[in-house]
Amino acid sequence: MNSYKILFLDIDGTVMRPDHTIEESTKTAVSTLKQKGIETVLATGRPIHEIAEIAQLLHIDSFIGYNGAYAIYKGKDIFKKPMSGESVKYFLETAEHHQHELVLYSSSKNHFTNMHSPSVDAFKKQFHLKQNEPYTESVSDDILGMTIIATTNADADLYTGEKDINLSQVNVEGFRHCFDVIRENVHKGTGVNALLQELHIPREASIAFGDGMNDKEMIAAVGEGFAMGNSMPELFPFAKHKTTDVMDSGIYNGLKSLGLLD
Repeated sequence: MNSYKILFLDIDGTVMRPDHTIEESTKTAVSTLKQKGIETVLATGRPIHEIAEIAQLLHIDSFIGYNGAYAIYKGKDIFKKPMSGESVKYFLETAEHHQHELVLYSSSKNHFTNMHSPSVDAFKKQFHLKQNEPYTESVSDDILGMTIIATTNADADLYTGEKDINLSQVNVEGFRHCFDVIRENVHKGTGVNALLQELHIPREASIAFGDGMNDKEMIAAVGEGFAMGNSMPELFPFAKHKTTDVMDSGIYNGLKSLGLLD
């Protein structure tokens, strides 16, 4: 009998295919693991308030959202770590200077610096963002994460004024000019470690799948870390395993290689 207890899954490029659908093999895998007593957690850069439909499709009720800033286990808040006001101000000012847009995520809304532009409208459509409103200073103390909607995939170099923060390129075709803002001490890996500690699960009993550089700490933090076949090449050194891509049963095949599926 296997000793695995928990599975962490990124959403975009891992669970979710480019056409916004989920493979039947992924649904089967998550359901089979649940029957075996293995919990599945969605671990995403997305805000938790925007992933209810995906969670319902997979019958998942535990989450790490905002790239590790907020974790919920079966309806219970495990931790919540907003960004500092100084960091929020820096990114707002820098984005304005370079004529970029920001989406800042609070615990209940997506706050845009510009509600309607071609790039913003495309971003909202791609990630199915519905809880949207303009950014105001009244929510500056509740910002759990943010994404820069820049112009080119080289624009990350324009944001170097904040220490202990790095930018992770969004690994979705057509949106690689967008960057998630990742704090060095708040990321998916810290979320994973917090949940493992809360649930008294040893590292070697955990599994994770991801495809982007915002997943590197997560797949390095678990016992069995998988990089999807469609991953950014820079992610592979952080993963113990490489599986097939999101269009070719990557999650199912990875779990099968561990002896968890037939």
